[in-house]
Amino acid sequence: MAKLRAARPDEADALTGLVTRSKAYWGYDAEFLAACAGELRVRGAEVAARRIVVAEDAAGAVLGLASLEGRSPRGELGLLFVEPASIGRGVGRLLYRDALRRAAELGFRRLLIDSDPHAAGFYRAMGAAPSAGDTGNGLVRFEVAPAALPGWARAWTGGGRAVHLGNVGEFNAQFGDSSLDREQRAAHHYACLAAFYSPEPAALVLPGAVPASWFRRVCRALEWEGVELYDGLAEGGGTAGLSDAVRARPALAGRVTGAGLPLVPWGRTEPFARLAGLPWRARDLRYESKSAAHAMFGRILAGGGHPGIALPAQWRAGTRRAAVRMLAGRARAGHTTVLKSRHGVGGSGTSVVTPERVREVGGARAVLRGFPRGPLLVEEYVAGPAGPDGPRDLTYDGFVDGSGRVHEVGGALMEVAEAGYRGATVGPGVVPGWAEKSLLSFGEAVGRELAAGGYRGWFDVDFVADAAGRLAPTETNLRLTGPSVAFMVAARLDALRGAGHFVRTVDRLELGARLPEAQLDELCAELAGRCAALGAVFVPAIPTAAFEPEPWLGVLVAARSVAVLDAAEALVRAGALGAVAGFARERWS
Repeated sequence: MAKLRAARPDEADALTGLVTRSKAYWGYDAEFLAACAGELRVRGAEVAARRIVVAEDAAGAVLGLASLEGRSPRGELGLLFVEPASIGRGVGRLLYRDALRRAAELGFRRLLIDSDPHAAGFYRAMGAAPSAGDTGNGLVRFEVAPAALPGWARAWTGGGRAVHLGNVGEFNAQFGDSSLDREQRAAHHYACLAAFYSPEPAALVLPGAVPASWFRRVCRALEWEGVELYDGLAEGGGTAGLSDAVRARPALAGRVTGAGLPLVPWGRTEPFARLAGLPWRARDLRYESKSAAHAMFGRILAGGGHPGIALPAQWRAGTRRAAVRMLAGRARAGHTTVLKSRHGVGGSGTSVVTPERVREVGGARAVLRGFPRGPLLVEEYVAGPAGPDGPRDLTYDGFVDGSGRVHEVGGALMEVAEAGYRGATVGPGVVPGWAEKSLLSFGEAVGRELAAGGYRGWFDVDFVADAAGRLAPTETNLRLTGPSVAFMVAARLDALRGAGHFVRTVDRLELGARLPEAQLDELCAELAGRCAALGAVFVPAIPTAAFEPEPWLGVLVAARSVAVLDAAEALVRAGALGAVAGFARERWS
């Protein structure tokens, strides 16, 4: 693997020769190269000022170079050339990513790239955006906005790599959520999101086995190197925890906890605390309860300072009979009601019940027959914006670090259908201006309350927008979330490709037919290529559910505009259906 170092003035002539050979690779004749000689020349006295870096192999042979020129806030990628024998081997990518990293550290806000026409495809693939500016010399101009990891991402894992533990089933099981099946099959699928618990993992630790082709594809898409995979550790174990499965393998436990890297779980549990050597108090997670969270929201609002927030009324039904009476009374009065279990995942155990539904099924008692066992909450339904384009479901993500400091990650728009979470979008300005201040302020207040109560880790606050332009908080989740995955990927892509990425999670892309692993990888390769042609990035996020009797796939798409993001999502949905239909025809013909 090539290594980078600063160029030396005494190798200027050798570097000039490399640049000339690299330019000639594209078929230019001697006359043209002679005319370009002044531009291509590397002078010893300018090596330091032009911030030239070289890539060299293990034997010290120089394979390529790049220069980072100008002064903040606007700079230029002056040179990026690779020895012809090394073109296509990742040297150019290594030099380009390093130039962006250095530019971000130096405070450059924009980086201009005047590319040879033959190299334009490379810069597009790297994420640089075509610029309208005219170079006047036949070159193709690109721009990129260098970006370092945001402050929250550096605080989350210390700015470095982390070990990701996909203990979704273990986290859910501690609350006795009666809406979950005993085997926690869905939780094992969602554990695949452990790939995205931080911007750059060192290792993934998963309960179920995952396709090796998926793991390689995700690593390529996000340019991760050297990531270790430990999967199939709690296969078929029902609610048995992943943390205990790791502890039962002392060598593995030592490897994932003894490397000096942060160990990041989906959520905190007592078995995880034993594995990580952390203190454990079950009460720190008390606000996972929707009733406890509602009470906390009320206390925060009683203190004032949040005029854009309105808390819906909530009542606890001590018995099923009490719940029937409450629901029936509200239906007779013409009120829509939200029924909730105290705990639930992704909308499980939550249902919006209209008066019409109560009448259609034969009364409130019939409605509750299909509801999970356990205590129920009866909550006022918040009517949303009148127009179809207004945002309805929003969320705030943040975390409390080990010292109790609250870090704001940001706001996201969620897609929710029939009280079920379907995905989220993050990116610049996705939360409308009228909602942003209220959302961020209240989310931070919740974080302070959680910190004061002893909680440490990631959390979110979910909201619905009402018809008056206010936000109604509905619950808080003391764990990583679907939107958190999008924030992590956006941070990674911004650092790799330049700032400004929108990322959308599509939680459940129905496939219609099961695909063998090889065909699933072919589908992902095709979707990645078609998205790239739009200027978007495609990442398969949850592959294992594609092998279920009712198969589905979780995916991520990213782009630098919402229009391209929408187009990429539509392409992925149509492409998935088309590929599955084609496979089915091929299989049975």
